[in-house]
Amino acid sequence: MTLAALEVPDVVQSVDWIAIAPPAITAVVGLLVLVADLFVPEGRKHLLGWASVAGLTLATLSLLPLLDADRATFCRLSDDDVCSYTADQFTLAVQLLVLGGALLTALLSVTASRDHADTPRARAVPGGEYWFLLLSSAAGAALLPASRDLATLVVALEVASLPAFALVGLKRGDRMSSEAALKFFLSSVTATAVTLMGVSFVYATTGSLYLTEIADGLTRVDGQFDTLARTGVVLTLIGFAFKTAAVPFHFWVPDTYVGAPLPIAAYLSVIGKAVGFSGLILVTVVAFPSYADVWGPALAVLAALTMTIGNAAALRQSVTRAYSAVRLLAWSSVGQAGYLLVPIAAAAYAKDGERAVGSTVSYALMYAAVNLGAFAVAALVARTRPLNRLSDYRGLYAEHPLAALVLAFFLLCLAGLPPGIIGLFAKVTVFSSAVDAGLGWLAVIMAVNVVIALYYYLQWTALLFRAPETARAPETAGSAAAGKAAAGTAPDAPDAFLSSDVATVPGTPEAGAATRPGLPVPLALAAAIALAAVLAVVLSGAPQLVLRFSDTVLF
Repeated sequence: MTLAALEVPDVVQSVDWIAIAPPAITAVVGLLVLVADLFVPEGRKHLLGWASVAGLTLATLSLLPLLDADRATFCRLSDDDVCSYTADQFTLAVQLLVLGGALLTALLSVTASRDHADTPRARAVPGGEYWFLLLSSAAGAALLPASRDLATLVVALEVASLPAFALVGLKRGDRMSSEAALKFFLSSVTATAVTLMGVSFVYATTGSLYLTEIADGLTRVDGQFDTLARTGVVLTLIGFAFKTAAVPFHFWVPDTYVGAPLPIAAYLSVIGKAVGFSGLILVTVVAFPSYADVWGPALAVLAALTMTIGNAAALRQSVTRAYSAVRLLAWSSVGQAGYLLVPIAAAAYAKDGERAVGSTVSYALMYAAVNLGAFAVAALVARTRPLNRLSDYRGLYAEHPLAALVLAFFLLCLAGLPPGIIGLFAKVTVFSSAVDAGLGWLAVIMAVNVVIALYYYLQWTALLFRAPETARAPETAGSAAAGKAAAGTAPDAPDAFLSSDVATVPGTPEAGAATRPGLPVPLALAAAIALAAVLAVVLSGAPQLVLRFSDTVLF
């Protein structure tokens, strides 16, 4: 027998580059920006931001060739149906949310970086590193919904999370930023360790890391390993529950949002949740359907607690407290996370769990557009009111009529009131998923929380159109420092660029210009607000664009 006659198995896998293009393009652009930072002169560092915007736009457009049919790659050689990466309807919907959200975040960041271009180098955030970290996190977030084995899922989760820790703490010399980053890091690392232990338990009982094989293996677990399997399921869910800011894993949210640069707070409120919810959907509906009696009741209770505590805390925000606007958005995002958990919990009781979670995808797409828009308007207000108090929005209509109208529309969408039709329909879809699954008690709790949320959303909306009590004087470095002292950080802590505060360095042009009332709206910031507003209006006019996912088989 000759060597030519021997059949040698092909161990070289072909890679579907079109399928992996969205996260791959994002990661490559991040690396290119980091290298380019070494050669770009200081006066042109802002071009790195626009290069990042262009890269995220290209990554978003790369989703278009994937609309025709599902694609998969990195498959097992012996079984083409068992793959590590799958680009299906669920993947594309979440990747659109992630990349679109990262694009809006990049636009906000471009504006902030230009506002603080003359910040002393020792205090400034390094531009190349910032854009690299943002794009790296976005690449991990885009990879996660396509992951179909636990190893890839955990790696994607950490790729999305680790750069976020650094982004939160990039405000040099700011104790609030450092404290926020430390809280975020320690709690996230603990949750990840627990998740990895759960993954090891699941692997021990099933012998596989592929989600579909785990689903099959858990139906045949030997009785003596049933407790181990149940423990593994619970521990695996904890890490993803942390990413969604579900109670009791929510304590890091308000301080992290206040301490982080404002664009990063916006990023965490949307993309951070997308990471958690997409991972939670994959492990529950795809990998653990046979243990629905374990995760179903747990998620239902978490949903009720999360929406109640989040809305109750948002209700208690004082309008004169420093950063109260950001804190309200933070607690509001916790309440919104409770709504997003409802369809996932309902999937445990529904006949078709994979179809039931479509309501979460629909709601997440609506929430992403309007919440990022609200943060964009907050960034506009922060240019003249660095303390970003709710009282600073009083009379905004007199200063920036379009900004006030747009913010009012975003808040009404979040509240679920006309003309924010998309918010109303999205809430009705989530409510229906609970009723159809027989979770009437959860539907009642959700209805009560929607009414509670109406109060603080409408209160903020009313402030926009009330006449100012006095002439609005610009806040100075001294007033901002006093606010920081009241908020628990050092009064002399310098603000780096990309901060939710406005850095005012005596002797520089920005010291007066950055706080002057009537400051022109930068192009990138205007584009971010306009893009979010257009998306919200289009979705309100044609809600079926996202609501169709609630009645679609996503996997």
